[in-house]
Amino acid sequence: MRKISLKGLFCPKSLESKQIILTMKITLFLLLFVTFQAYCENGYSQSAKISIPRSTLKVSELLSKIESQTDYLFVYNKQTVDVKRVVDVVADNQPVTEILDRAFKGTGVHYVMEGNNIVLTKTAENSASTQQQKIITVKGVVTDARGEVIIGASVVEKGTTNGTITDLDGNFTLKLPSDAVINVSYVGYQPQSIPVNGQTNFKIKMEEEAMALEQVVVTAMGIKKKEASLTYSTQQVGGDELTRAKDPNMINALAGKTAGVQITKSSSGLGGSAKVSIRGSRSVSGNNQPLYVIDGVPMLNGSNEQASTAIGGTADAGNRDGGDGISNLNPDDIESMSILKGASAAALYGSQAANGVILITTKKGKAGMQKVTFSSNLTVDHAICLPEFQNSYAMDPTNKNGWGEKKALKDYDNAGDFFQNGVTAINSVSFMTGSEKMQTYFSYANTTAKGIVEKNKMQKHNLNFRETANFFNDYLKLDANVNLMTQTIKNRPTSGGYYMNPLVGLYGFPRGEDISEYKTEFEQFDAKRNMNVQNWYTSYQDMEQNPYWITNRINSNDKRTRVIASLTASVKITDWLNIQARGTADYTHDQYQQKMYASTAPALSGQNGRYIDLNHTETLYYGDVMAMFNKTWDDFSLNGAVGASINSTNVNSLRLDSKTASLYYPNVFTVSNIKMTQAAYIEELINQRRELQSIFATAQFGWKESLYLDVTARNDWSSTLAFTDHKSFFYPSVGLSWILNKTLKLPEWISFGKIRGSWSKVGNDLPLFVSNSIPGSNDIIGAGGAIVSYASAPFSDLKPEMSTSYEVGTEWKFFNYRLEFDFTYYRTNTKNQLFTLPSSAGAEYKSYLVNAGNIQNEGVELTLGATPVMNDAFRWKTQFNFSTNKNKIVELHPDLKTFVYGDESFSSSYSMRLVQGGSFGDIYGKAFERDDNGQIVYTTDKDGDKVPNVIGGGNTEKVGNCNPDFMLGWSNTFTYKGFSLYFLIDGRFGGDVLSQTQAELDQRGVSLNTGDARNAGAVNLEGTSVNPRKFYTAVSGRDGCTEYYMYDATNIRLRELSLGYSFPQSLLAKAGGVFKEVQLSFVARNLFFISKKAPFDPDAVLSTGNDNQGIDVFGMPTTRSLGFNVKFTF
Repeated sequence: MRKISLKGLFCPKSLESKQIILTMKITLFLLLFVTFQAYCENGYSQSAKISIPRSTLKVSELLSKIESQTDYLFVYNKQTVDVKRVVDVVADNQPVTEILDRAFKGTGVHYVMEGNNIVLTKTAENSASTQQQKIITVKGVVTDARGEVIIGASVVEKGTTNGTITDLDGNFTLKLPSDAVINVSYVGYQPQSIPVNGQTNFKIKMEEEAMALEQVVVTAMGIKKKEASLTYSTQQVGGDELTRAKDPNMINALAGKTAGVQITKSSSGLGGSAKVSIRGSRSVSGNNQPLYVIDGVPMLNGSNEQASTAIGGTADAGNRDGGDGISNLNPDDIESMSILKGASAAALYGSQAANGVILITTKKGKAGMQKVTFSSNLTVDHAICLPEFQNSYAMDPTNKNGWGEKKALKDYDNAGDFFQNGVTAINSVSFMTGSEKMQTYFSYANTTAKGIVEKNKMQKHNLNFRETANFFNDYLKLDANVNLMTQTIKNRPTSGGYYMNPLVGLYGFPRGEDISEYKTEFEQFDAKRNMNVQNWYTSYQDMEQNPYWITNRINSNDKRTRVIASLTASVKITDWLNIQARGTADYTHDQYQQKMYASTAPALSGQNGRYIDLNHTETLYYGDVMAMFNKTWDDFSLNGAVGASINSTNVNSLRLDSKTASLYYPNVFTVSNIKMTQAAYIEELINQRRELQSIFATAQFGWKESLYLDVTARNDWSSTLAFTDHKSFFYPSVGLSWILNKTLKLPEWISFGKIRGSWSKVGNDLPLFVSNSIPGSNDIIGAGGAIVSYASAPFSDLKPEMSTSYEVGTEWKFFNYRLEFDFTYYRTNTKNQLFTLPSSAGAEYKSYLVNAGNIQNEGVELTLGATPVMNDAFRWKTQFNFSTNKNKIVELHPDLKTFVYGDESFSSSYSMRLVQGGSFGDIYGKAFERDDNGQIVYTTDKDGDKVPNVIGGGNTEKVGNCNPDFMLGWSNTFTYKGFSLYFLIDGRFGGDVLSQTQAELDQRGVSLNTGDARNAGAVNLEGTSVNPRKFYTAVSGRDGCTEYYMYDATNIRLRELSLGYSFPQSLLAKAGGVFKEVQLSFVARNLFFISKKAPFDPDAVLSTGNDNQGIDVFGMPTTRSLGFNVKFTF
């Protein structure tokens, strides 16, 4: 067992003192600023002020007017609060509290304000004697079953409006008659009625109830709607799901927690990107990832580079993962996420959201609250799922592989010793405060990590500042937010492939040999060249290299700077109409340098070394303006918006790569030292701009809060359609939902029931410049002045992809909301796919583009939640999710029998193809030849041995599909007093994955499989014995029999575990009361696999693009993470 070293973790030597001092100065300045601003605010009022002309209204109409003029939302039970009662109302810029006091005077209805919610409750009439009693002062504290204080609980004298709410410490003070009864209530807890009987001190413990609020959720364009009214499937995820067991890329923390969402991570280690697929893939040429939206505004989520082939990356460099945008965010800044799965839910975003939308709501300051939170997370990562090696057969001295003689070998753990224990430390501090007029939120987070490969390190800083303010009696609201991020990753490993990958030489190293001598002496002096060169036991021309040379002499520095700034202004026109304008600028700048010292893979880098310099800048400018209305009359309601938006992205990029042209002077890594001949490589993008202009409208019509009709329309004008006959496209959507318990008398054990259905049509934007009809306009000048001609003919009839989708579903809640059930069926057909076809002989262009094809995704999603046990001390909450998606290629172009997407590498045993009747994700390669009975066909060689025949040259045989048949997730939360236990088990069932790693290790004779076969004397292939050496010669290697190296992708794992403890308030009070809350927890991710059939982790992918899915080619191993979280609130 290797020791875990934490040396240097808390004071990393890589951090310069100047950087630390600068960071401290900035943080201190901002903290002082927001603190000063908080203390300079005057007072705090519990209610905003509104104006209502003299009128007679139903209580329901009054509440709607208050909601339309403020941010308040009312929560109440219609069976106890009479909202049809008529009241006379007149208000001229009066506080909401005064209006409510008059409206409910003498009715027994009481209210309490909790954030933006106003909870209405009613108590029974007091029939007891009302004779005058002595007035006493009653004090007390309200806590939950665990002893945690409850802030904002309502404490009211029964039958009166005499009451108060608990303060930040859960305390209350109230004057009332000695024989009075006090009612205590709080949202989510059972209300209590407690006789005073002359007692002056109370300790009130409240029991939780399972009944949920009539929650309001954020939908497309940031429009808020009641969750019960939605006509489509959406899922809400709290911010705690992202911070319970933190991941450097926070989106990975959602894996297994939502039905219909598949998340796979790049096998590139620290800072790697993630592939998020919602309801399957549907676009051949476009992006299949969802749109990410922060507080209603889209954000950038592209990657400047992904893995190219199974061999190597851009220009035969190593496969590089350039990271993604979502990993740049600080999870501690996120309040919640809404996942809009279907096209109906996302239709308001048009062509940007054909693959679903993930809406992110960030934290902001809250009125009347001042809180500082510090959290620290430390995890240790250990490599798992390493290959299994034989230890009986020595190196063949001639061929330098593992097919030597059988010997008693020393068992060197060369692979295990290569990987170190990675350590990740994430520290975050946030401050929030606010008054009625102005609220502030500030946060800073620092991530310091070292990877499982030596010299791989990451440093990330996040700074967030958000200010919200109300002016002119709340007629104007402003919300400004600035998010800064810097990230540096040193020596990022490849995400897989053969080139520049240390695992190729490491895993293939002959058994019984000690690699440590090549670790300490990875280079040796070459007298002829007067310099150090690579030291390795065999040739290192291209794929095969000393792994320790790679970690020491292929150095890279990957730096990202990102700024997101946004401003929202909202003007109240009337009590039912608001005008809102938003704008954002999202700027990302990537700098990447890679230095490959002389003697690094000379066939790829030349004799004097290789230098890559990349500068990539991407900017998004977005703006929209909306008129939002919310009006109620009698039994009807209307909620909607109409608006326009503009979205403009601009990319500037320059990649300079010496490639095989190499350098003038060895190991001098500057741009001026690059030999810029045609053997070098240049890629340049200058002001590559994409613009989308849109108008949109949405309306929700409601009747008796039971029947809702949703209608959405959007029209997009995209710059990618220039030079075509189609300048814009229209995307409609319609949905209907019926809340059954509002109109039908259902059994008491049914708390809620709804059926819903929706239909929509949404497009997907196109690649840039494919419609340009100006000859030569898409040609580029390459290195050394070479002209690279654009191969495809202009396409004037180009149309965007179009997805037509419908879904139906139902939601039920039983036993006072303690059992919940949600079911959805959907079908999506995506037509107008963009295909490239070869031109006829003699044509001006080599290929031409067509719109054709129909890719269908059909599936089912199921979520089941329950609270089986809930009492004073113990609570158990469980949730189960299931999803299945079936993809089908309904049709291709008549002239297209098969379509290969992605780059096919030379001497590779697979390709990703589309064939009519097949599925997206089908893997093609080489397979065993079989007779009419399905039996493998053999050839008998000159020695009389049978050798299986392999067919499919050119990778033409279908051997599997990378997509799962279905996915399951099961989470459980147990709480007992101050203790909490959470665990998540999730599984992927079905699907196939290819391991070229295993094929290569079999060919080299170092794998456990080849050792076992030699020990047994034969390979048993479907009942036929085959000579081991001849068998693996026929089927192994990167150009071997793909079928033999396909594995069932089924795996079940303990994905996440957390065991925590919250210190009781009584203990914190004894410690001086400095801390309001202290939490300590043990966390783990990927603790173990319950079941796994592949020799690697099937959830780790070579690329997060469309191709190279389900492929393992020497990818970095998955890690098991163990660590601790601590959180202080004061």
